[in-house]
Amino acid sequence: MAKKVAVLAVNPVNGYGLFNYLEAFYENGIPYTVYAVAENTCVKANSGIALEADAPIRELIGKEDEYDALVFACGDAVPTWAANADKPYNRDMLAAMAAFADKGKLLIGHCGAAVFFNDLAGCKGRRVALHPYVKDAVQNLVATDAPAVVDGNVYTAQTEHTLAALMPDVLKALKED
Repeated sequence: MAKKVAVLAVNPVNGYGLFNYLEAFYENGIPYTVYAVAENTCVKANSGIALEADAPIRELIGKEDEYDALVFACGDAVPTWAANADKPYNRDMLAAMAAFADKGKLLIGHCGAAVFFNDLAGCKGRRVALHPYVKDAVQNLVATDAPAVVDGNVYTAQTEHTLAALMPDVLKALKED
């Protein structure tokens, strides 16, 4: 049976990246729940399109054992982080990421995901693909110029445009028993 995935959609989320994940999961029978990293279930794509998630991020806290993987669908997360780091939904996002990492679950993301995976237990020293603009922001990971990298339980793509290079490995891992 396919593994179950918690998908984090930041606000604003990169719609192209988010829908790459969701379409691939849907087409491959992989169950997922989309959690809005926001005060409620409404997030917007970078293009301004409003999207309705299944639940706000606070509802994921304490439910980590119900999932096998966490996907961080990046958007403008890194540029807007400083202005919103103290918000409860961002603290919940970091807590959820830490809980998944502590349990050795799959951590999947693109673009700036590695910035948030940087200090998590079990991630230190892992090789990652990440957006060239944020390479200097990671110090506990090995930033590469590769379009996509899998290192242990950490799956990363440089941008939403390189997700195609990562998705075969993601789908294989999510389909394994």
